[in-house]
Amino acid sequence: MEYLIYSVEDDKDISHIINVTLKKQGYIVDSFYDGKTFFDALNRIKPQMILLDMMLPDISGQEILKKVRANREYDDVVIIIISANRLTIDKVDGLDLGADDYIEKPFDILELMSRVNAHVRRYKRNRTIVVDNIILDLDKHICTKDNEEIRLTVKEFDILELLFASRGDVVTREDLLKKIWGQDAALESRTVDMHVKSLRQKIGDDNANVIVTIYGIGYKVNV
Repeated sequence: MEYLIYSVEDDKDISHIINVTLKKQGYIVDSFYDGKTFFDALNRIKPQMILLDMMLPDISGQEILKKVRANREYDDVVIIIISANRLTIDKVDGLDLGADDYIEKPFDILELMSRVNAHVRRYKRNRTIVVDNIILDLDKHICTKDNEEIRLTVKEFDILELLFASRGDVVTREDLLKKIWGQDAALESRTVDMHVKSLRQKIGDDNANVIVTIYGIGYKVNV
């Protein structure tokens, strides 16, 4: 299973050490030196983990943390703060804003590896999404309802995963096109509608009680 980590660190020496070390552990690592390039990447591909420096040239780590945690799509993304600020209040503030862990600079690379690996182990144990009697196993790419497997296409599974992960929030057709078919997908919104129609039939949601249509906008999962 591929595990994508975004490292947001403006010190290029530290960034290089993080990148090389974690890649040797088998992780996919993309490095960013400022907030803009990070958010550009985040809008294209969702990582499983973010290593976040608090002092960046164009935006504070606190602001990045707030923006990421304000979007429920990223609720399951692990965020580890890496900061030179050792004040307890800053650690508390970071954790209160939604960070999952806090590592002080200068850090021991073995400690970083240990913390990352610990969060990855927890991630692997919790790679399921449950809505009512429907379970998505994200590692095995299997959908079950009342313990019976439902055969979904790759795109149908991806749509259901995105809607389930955003449950309670509306996901626009444009977002579905961008995130499921790609940033430059030259498709029409009816492509999404056709896939959702097929998905509803397969999960027994013909009355749209689970996947609710928000007319003129998109869809959301009823919770």
